[in-house]
Amino acid sequence: MSSGPTRSLLILVLSEIFALGGSAQTMPFKPAAPKRIEPGLKNAVRWEWHVEPSDPKDWGLQLPESKPIPSPTPTLSSSAAALPQSENRPVLYEVKHGDALILIGKKFGMTVFQIKTFNGLKDDRIRVGQILKIPTLAQLSAIAPAPTPIAPAPKKHKSAQKKEAAPTPTPGIESDKLRIEIFLDREQFSAGPIVAEPGPTFTGLTVLYQSAHEDARDDALLEAKAQATVPDVFGHYKLKPEDFRFIAPPRAETAEAKPTPGSTRARPGKPVSRPAPAAAKPLSYEELMAMPMLAYRTPWEFVAERFHCQEAYLRNLNDKLPAVPAVGAEFRVPNVVPFEIEKAFDEPLQPQADPKNPITATVIGLSQLNIYQRGELVAVMPMSPARPGLHGRNTWTILDVIPRPRLATLQKVRQELIPKVASASASASPQTAVLPSQAVLTSEQYLAAGPRNPVGILWINLAKAKSTEPLPYGLHGTSIPDQMTVEQSLGGFRLTNWDIARAVRHLPSGTPLEWK
Repeated sequence: MSSGPTRSLLILVLSEIFALGGSAQTMPFKPAAPKRIEPGLKNAVRWEWHVEPSDPKDWGLQLPESKPIPSPTPTLSSSAAALPQSENRPVLYEVKHGDALILIGKKFGMTVFQIKTFNGLKDDRIRVGQILKIPTLAQLSAIAPAPTPIAPAPKKHKSAQKKEAAPTPTPGIESDKLRIEIFLDREQFSAGPIVAEPGPTFTGLTVLYQSAHEDARDDALLEAKAQATVPDVFGHYKLKPEDFRFIAPPRAETAEAKPTPGSTRARPGKPVSRPAPAAAKPLSYEELMAMPMLAYRTPWEFVAERFHCQEAYLRNLNDKLPAVPAVGAEFRVPNVVPFEIEKAFDEPLQPQADPKNPITATVIGLSQLNIYQRGELVAVMPMSPARPGLHGRNTWTILDVIPRPRLATLQKVRQELIPKVASASASASPQTAVLPSQAVLTSEQYLAAGPRNPVGILWINLAKAKSTEPLPYGLHGTSIPDQMTVEQSLGGFRLTNWDIARAVRHLPSGTPLEWK
């Protein structure tokens, strides 16, 4: 293994190579200013906005049914069900020589997934002396199961196989790289929304992961590790009634059928076997302002974000589903660790600083956020400035977090957009002055909180150097994960909602943020 300074330098060089490898998923090292503007915000991008916390009671729409939705009956794993309900289970367990998660699970009637979920483990690695938390049977029952792997189709008799025509393969749905892409996402080395055919950035991200993990230093080791962690590339997800707390009711207008930029395409020489996905009709500024919550506009958006993939790719995977899926609709989804918006703000949201495990963060070329623990790279996430001109220098500081942010404005034009006016002067050279911006409104307007608020589900305040004064721009989520590198919006520095939800749990207040 490389020495500490040499390895850190290697990771930095690879990070810059990764940032340079532009694709639909990440910006190039010096990103060009997006020419398009997020729908509904054409004028709003010129105004000053500030972030405010919203009332937690406003997080979630009223379900159509007035009667409460019964909770599903919790089910225990077969081994847990066999244990006496009065068993005196330990609260903590110290890992011993020869232990493995599957053995510990059998000892206490748990699955490996339940142990990892309860302890926040990213993979199956444990070490001797490590302390694991052991859930009670009640806590065990509450842990949501992993996405259900797709069962292999039963083998058919040869005569039956001959009668059936061979199915036409769907271009790009199951590429050789997909398992690695999903594995890296599970390891928090994210390339943004999962797509059918990863772009050139995927190669740089793979090399970056291998440089930081000795047990994946070559392709064979990486593939073996991915196979062990992601034996099933796809799983299933069934829409639940409570999901519609975060999905807006269907609009009366018919959605326009047009392709989404960066959507799945057939390989050269092969026909496209799917129609272009239907995109929800954009909302106007007035419609956005009238919303009590900026929820997902369709079930497709909800499921795509939950499973970290492009909506166009999800539609391609599920071309037999109706245009507006209802409760009970079953989706085929990438087997990532799902972004569960209903649990996104479970405490503690932001960790306490630990001097023994110092955390640092680096922004590479305005397009990538790297997070380090004790100098070791633990997370990589694509990032994009919300508007041209936003950048940082030297070292800033991570401050506190605002969950469920809403945005407020008086429609006052940003000062840097006010034209300079020449003024008369006795001196030979004319003087220039900037007229103060005037507010249009006497009281603030608000864009409500929600996953489709332009700054997403949460906002991390930033300060320059050692200051504790929050800047008007921070790290935050986005309403347009598929388009965040090509459309201007509001806010500061954008990550996908699932990435900002993971990043915040790494970054204690006081974390230094270096710009490179």
